[in-house]
Amino acid sequence: MKEDMYSVEQVADRLGLHVRTVRGYIRSGRLRAVRIGKQYRIAAGDLDALTGQTRAAATTTAAAEVSSIVQIDGVDRAAADRLGTLVLASANTGHDPANPLRVQTVHDEERHRMKIIILGDPAATAELLHLLDAVLNADNGLFDREVHDA
Repeated sequence: MKEDMYSVEQVADRLGLHVRTVRGYIRSGRLRAVRIGKQYRIAAGDLDALTGQTRAAATTTAAAEVSSIVQIDGVDRAAADRLGTLVLASANTGHDPANPLRVQTVHDEERHRMKIIILGDPAATAELLHLLDAVLNADNGLFDREVHDA
């Protein structure tokens, strides 16, 4: 897609400003421009950004991202490690590679508290939260002090 480029004089004429004013905008960073030789060129999109206009041709799809923080109390180091491994493994499998889930786990040993931070699209985040809910509410021995052999 080719984008129109304007000279400083053309921008000044379009906006009804003096050429020096436009150059001042460029120098201050208020208006983005590319210097070609001794002249500046301003892209149509950058001019639109300055004036607050949007281009009809540039349509973007709406994207949603969910940020979630899950706090779990009463978690020792071993349980936090097991739960962290489960959550990270789930986040790294079966999701769209273009929009991966980003997950961080933090364990506070003094407070026996674990926090899981999840960033991603709503469907994948909901799926991970559903898995987490199922694991935490199941009688699976995750929070037992001893690890049971299967």
